[in-house]
Amino acid sequence: MSIKALLAKPFAKYIFKSVQKWANDPITTQDKVFKDLISEAESTLFGKDHNFQNIKTFEDFVKQVPVRDYEDLKPYVLKVVEGEEDILWKGKPLYFAKTSGTTSGAKYIPITKESMPTHIEAARNAILLYINETGNSSFVDGKMIFLQGSPVLEMKNGVNLGRLSGIVAHFIPKYLQKNRLPSWETNCIEDWETKVDAIVEETLPEDMTIISGIPSWVQMYFEKIQEKTGEKVGDVFKNFNLFIFGGVNYEPYRAKFEQLIGRKVDSIELYPASEGFFAYQDKQHEIGMLLQLNSGIFYEFIKADEFFEEAPKRITIKDVELNVNYVMIISTTAGLWAYNIGDTVAFTSLKPYRVIVTGRIKHFISAFGEHVIGKEVEQAMKDATANTDIRISEFTVAPQINPESGLPYHEWFVEFENEPENFQELISNLDKSLQKQNSYYYDLIVGKVLQPLKITSIKKDGFQDYMKSIGKLGGQNKIPRLANDRKIADKLYSLKVTK
Repeated sequence: MSIKALLAKPFAKYIFKSVQKWANDPITTQDKVFKDLISEAESTLFGKDHNFQNIKTFEDFVKQVPVRDYEDLKPYVLKVVEGEEDILWKGKPLYFAKTSGTTSGAKYIPITKESMPTHIEAARNAILLYINETGNSSFVDGKMIFLQGSPVLEMKNGVNLGRLSGIVAHFIPKYLQKNRLPSWETNCIEDWETKVDAIVEETLPEDMTIISGIPSWVQMYFEKIQEKTGEKVGDVFKNFNLFIFGGVNYEPYRAKFEQLIGRKVDSIELYPASEGFFAYQDKQHEIGMLLQLNSGIFYEFIKADEFFEEAPKRITIKDVELNVNYVMIISTTAGLWAYNIGDTVAFTSLKPYRVIVTGRIKHFISAFGEHVIGKEVEQAMKDATANTDIRISEFTVAPQINPESGLPYHEWFVEFENEPENFQELISNLDKSLQKQNSYYYDLIVGKVLQPLKITSIKKDGFQDYMKSIGKLGGQNKIPRLANDRKIADKLYSLKVTK
């Protein structure tokens, strides 16, 4: 074992103890974050407009600062983008993370000198807590890869602009630089398919020990390795033993990954976003990710089923409950205030506070009042394929309101690695699981308002073809797990399996 691997263990223990301090004192930690945020931003334009000098309590904050999404905050953001200082946060941001908005076009999320380090520290700490728990640090001697967007940045009124993953690439610690792949030149390739081909060529001769990225795009990488070598990924990379992922739930991909790798590997789930690094998996055998309470982010929560009411109740972590679906609202050292990032979460633990991402507040199916969410369709797929040989590459769900005949239904568009011998059994198991999880859906089926779901098979690589057709192949892009309309569904019809 190298010196680096040996030193990683005491450092991991030190970080574990520092994390435990704030995780075991969560209310005090969040109170301090709240007060520091208000104090630091008091003299900004936003602070003056919202009377920050007189905000002393959370209740004061709720009265003065309404919940906003990007579109609502846009007038302030545009001033920042135009180069004005002291608008949402003191001075100017270090970066703008450019993301694709569904209603706002391109979104420019500020990243400041105060918020940038938290992105790096959280990712580092996730790995260190894994080392502390498992004692496994040998992987630090091998090569590691993160499938990410291009690190090439452009300038916008004196501020660097790029994708979050590309920005983070500029902050890889020096002690990891020699271990990190792909090369800078390969990472800068814009075309995703060309880039993955180049990554395969670069990594095949290497001792890969950590592979990370959004599961759907890592799967593409794994498939190309298998096509080129004819071997399982785990045989090509014999010391590969840690998969780090974020962006989507891993469970729908797990069986396919284990088949591609040829064995099980440990995994760490991360919850990063342009707006902040919110949580990471801190225990291998606990459900949920540790909410980052001391990273310059103050959290509020609104029950998802109350969110669209005129004045939904806003609460802090001290009042959250287990297994309730909440919309997460954040205020940050990047100058986002009572900001709705659009994600819904549920708490799996309150000591410490751990969350799972349950979906998007705008991504649901409620064409008939059923309000089915992403977590429910993913759990249904997991239940229905458990203890079977069925492997799924990708899927999404949409309502079919006007069928050619019969009652409306939910239509599941599924790309199978291997199609089930008994489609009707799979459909029945999916529907039973969804009914069990969602009482509204159950009532609609029993009341014969809906008929049981139907499956439309999508051809191999069909979802990749769809993402390519809309210019979102690779990087941080991912297909919504479900939608309340047919925009994606109608385009997928041209990619269905014809029999």
